[in-house]
Amino acid sequence: MAKFEQKLTDLLRPAVEETGKTLHGIEYISAGNNSVLRLFIDHENGINVDDCAEVSRQVGAILDVEDPISSEYSLEVSSPGVDRPLFELAHFQEVIGETINVKISMPLNGRRKFKGPLVAIENDTLIVEVDSIDYELAISNIDKANLVAKF
Repeated sequence: MAKFEQKLTDLLRPAVEETGKTLHGIEYISAGNNSVLRLFIDHENGINVDDCAEVSRQVGAILDVEDPISSEYSLEVSSPGVDRPLFELAHFQEVIGETINVKISMPLNGRRKFKGPLVAIENDTLIVEVDSIDYELAISNIDKANLVAKF
């Protein structure tokens, strides 16, 4: 997770938890005046529109006071969904054996995108099987990852 996103997570997690929800993760997409701050929230009973609105109000108030983002942006709050993004080591541990998509920052063997079952996690390294080959992907090198939904 990028330092800025970690700072936002640390700032906003208590506000989300006050509503009884869990902050699954944060994405900040910087695009000038079209930037987006996206919060993914979760709850054992699921998330509905009212939950998102409640968290949006709570978090919006903190963002207005603390003003951690100097440019204009849109705030989006949603559930992680069936293709949930994976931000932290704990998220990956929950989906061992499942198929995931991973995009890494620095190429490994000439590739940056991997899709396959998460075989194991060893010492902060994911082992993802792609075309019968196990790739070792350092969590610190992951740009983006998500669970592949099963239908």
